[in-house]
Amino acid sequence: MTPQEIEKMPYRPCVGIVLVNQDGKIFAGLRLDNPTPAWQMPQGGIDDGEKPKEAALRELWEETGVTSDLVEIIAKTDDWITYDLPTEMIGKIWKGRYRGQKQKWFLMRYSGTDAQVNIASEHPEFSQWAWKEADEIIASIVPFKRAVYEDVIGRFREHI
Repeated sequence: MTPQEIEKMPYRPCVGIVLVNQDGKIFAGLRLDNPTPAWQMPQGGIDDGEKPKEAALRELWEETGVTSDLVEIIAKTDDWITYDLPTEMIGKIWKGRYRGQKQKWFLMRYSGTDAQVNIASEHPEFSQWAWKEADEIIASIVPFKRAVYEDVIGRFREHI
């Protein structure tokens, strides 16, 4: 695929969740599908007809088992934050339809307990999870998403 062809491809609409506990630590999950260890925050696509907030609460539940009654939305990004996939990944994921993702991010305060987190979902994405410091999460994300994580954490840092 040429750079010009890639440039014409759309971004996949997506949401991301910064889930913060009472100690100011952020939920991170170790991805099941990555050959090198990669920790990330919950995120996922927006379904047709779904609003970003609805998608964020759905994705949070699907990936962590955390229900909407256990979180308070503290902040969100007003604009879309984009990232491009590495060239070698384009055409291999999302049925080859997207060049990357455009994301709305939500900061949520978690009021539940660790026992209420359940990553063993019907379609699990994580093999393990942990509460991590913001800088630790930035350092452990795959390199092509690092700028997004730095941007998002920077925007939300005062509320974490």
